[in-house]
Amino acid sequence: MTTRADAPAGDNPELDLFDATGRLGRAPIVWLREHALLALGALGATGEVRVRVVGDAEMASAHERYSGVSGTTDVLTFDLREGGGPLDTDLLICFDEASRRAGELGHAVERELLLYIVHGVLHCLGHDDTDEASSARMHAEEDRVLESIGVGAVYQTGRSKAGGGS
Repeated sequence: MTTRADAPAGDNPELDLFDATGRLGRAPIVWLREHALLALGALGATGEVRVRVVGDAEMASAHERYSGVSGTTDVLTFDLREGGGPLDTDLLICFDEASRRAGELGHAVERELLLYIVHGVLHCLGHDDTDEASSARMHAEEDRVLESIGVGAVYQTGRSKAGGGS
């Protein structure tokens, strides 16, 4: 079974959130959608973001296919814009990885998934995490956004970087 949450017509930005695993449940997916829209607003983002929540097997397959890296990852970002402009973004985010990380850090899986969405969108908005300094700036921006919408910082210093597959 899958759960789907689509943004109402006319919302800007627009968010399409699809739980391909069927494991999130209605309340967590509604929370995730609402908070992802708030985060997009806090970023001043416009356009469309499509998010597909997948499990390890689908993520590992996509990670290999699109990045040439075997194994699962937390988020894969596909910026479909040509030459900038409003977002036209597809994100794959991994429920299993989020579940593992959330368990280690003691918070709900939807909070971890929200971090992955913010991380992927930040990549599309020009942020990068290829070196220590840029990674620190990107994670600080993630925390700023999540704090500004009342979620609080999710990224924890000392953990492997979110968006390893970006």
